[in-house]
Amino acid sequence: MKQTGSAWQVFGTRKCQDTRKAQRFFKERGLTIHEVDLAERGMSPGELKSVAAQSGWVALLDRGSERFVAKGLSHALLGDKDIERLLLDDPRLLKTPVVRFGKKSSIGYQPELWKSWLDAASEPSK
Repeated sequence: MKQTGSAWQVFGTRKCQDTRKAQRFFKERGLTIHEVDLAERGMSPGELKSVAAQSGWVALLDRGSERFVAKGLSHALLGDKDIERLLLDDPRLLKTPVVRFGKKSSIGYQPELWKSWLDAASEPSK
């Protein structure tokens, strides 16, 4: 498998179609990825804060998921601290996949963004 300097991490669940597509995207390009199944292990508080710093807490929460609705959160007014607590307590409320590459991160299936990261990583340093 090809390496690009930093480690690729894909957070999601086995049941998530977009997570499987993201894993396939990287594997088709010969890249080694570290897969994290959110049904087994959540993100660390530091990882979660790093991703939220780039995209905001609201973007991390999967408000359209059955789990979100089943927990009775559909009409809840949630602030950043509430969302952080929810995601640390129940990582399956995260919108997936979450892809991390070095200090960069993305939420959801975003192959064009990942291609741009790959292109930038493969450019020779000046």
